[in-house]
Amino acid sequence: MFKLRELPFDAAHNAVVSKETCDYHHGKHHATYVANLNKLTESGEFAGKGLYEIVTAASGGLFNNAAQVYNHDFYWDCIAKPSEPSAELKSALAENFSDFKSEFLAAATAHFGSGWVWLAYDPKSGKLCIKATQNAATPVTEGLVPLLVVDVWEHAYYIDEHNARPKYLEKFYAGINWEFVSGAYEWAKKEGLGSVKFYMGELHGRD
Repeated sequence: MFKLRELPFDAAHNAVVSKETCDYHHGKHHATYVANLNKLTESGEFAGKGLYEIVTAASGGLFNNAAQVYNHDFYWDCIAKPSEPSAELKSALAENFSDFKSEFLAAATAHFGSGWVWLAYDPKSGKLCIKATQNAATPVTEGLVPLLVVDVWEHAYYIDEHNARPKYLEKFYAGINWEFVSGAYEWAKKEGLGSVKFYMGELHGRD
């Protein structure tokens, strides 16, 4: 069975979200996606399959729940602790964007409805891009390797900031775990989508 990952930080002392938000977001929303995923893979084509295979091949409700498990797994790592980007990542951000912070926050602020905004690496071009996805969608299905993500579903910030998404986004950016993002970039350049499969397998033990 798939298991709900533990938070990679102390929920009472996170720089981005409160313990109450974690209790609901991780303990309720994320946990429900894991429970649904287990129920949907009790039998059928994807029974016993790894998360990467499900995310990249399934559709409908099964895809939605599997992708949301991964999306949330990744989000928690992105806010685990404030840290600094590697010199390599800093250089790549400067090369690919005029002002990454402004562009990323603008995309997240303008995102309509529920979804996610990502920094992703394209293995084909070697370029970085900002990608907005609706609902459960993930750049992985488009051949892109996620490096950073912000959750813009309202349940990610409503307890703490109510409808003030920009305030949440500023706190998010100030609390980014750039050490994790830098590592994801390093592995993305080496392994491409293989790094995503490895990440999912490390957390869920099926790949």
